[in-house]
Amino acid sequence: MPGHLFDQSSYQVRLDWGVDGLVRVAPSDVIVVVDVLRFSSTVIQAVENGKAVELDAAAHAVSINGAAVAEAAAGSGATVLLGGLRNASAVARAVMTIQHHRGDRTSIAVIACGERVSADAVAPLRFAVEDLMGAGAVVDALAELGIDHSSPDAAVAGEGFRALRGAARHLVTASGSGRELEAAGRRDEVLAAAAVDAASVVPVLREGAFEAF
Repeated sequence: MPGHLFDQSSYQVRLDWGVDGLVRVAPSDVIVVVDVLRFSSTVIQAVENGKAVELDAAAHAVSINGAAVAEAAAGSGATVLLGGLRNASAVARAVMTIQHHRGDRTSIAVIACGERVSADAVAPLRFAVEDLMGAGAVVDALAELGIDHSSPDAAVAGEGFRALRGAARHLVTASGSGRELEAAGRRDEVLAAAAVDAASVVPVLREGAFEAF
């Protein structure tokens, strides 16, 4: 029996939002943190360049919410991966590898980070279209590999991405977060984050730092 009505424990692939969602969703074997603009894309690029990224104050400065979710996930005992539009298929392949090594059905919580207006723990969480798209891309990529027993939350995100994949670049650049970064002179970062499956690297959190899976 599920612990409560919203923990999605009867499904293999789950989806929720932010630190509160991570607490609400059932304990999972793998947690995929999705913060498309710009924690995911920044760390993916660094790991692509052979660097490890410490989950420290500098990481929290890059993203108010992404680093907080990753830090909370680190204490869960799950394997913590960092995903987004840029590496969704690679994340799905990494999950498949984990499941193969475990030799058992592996549960996956995809946590879309959303946006907070400040680092205050009680600051409200704002819906972020780019994180819904990134989380949906991961769910869709998992389904392509046969990991498709998805909760309604995950299924809606996956089907939404599937329907709108061709518009991903436009939707991310036109989002509030995308326009905010463009105004700050970071349009190239937004375009890189919106490039679906442009990266094959999957950051995994080990001993307080993200490195290549």
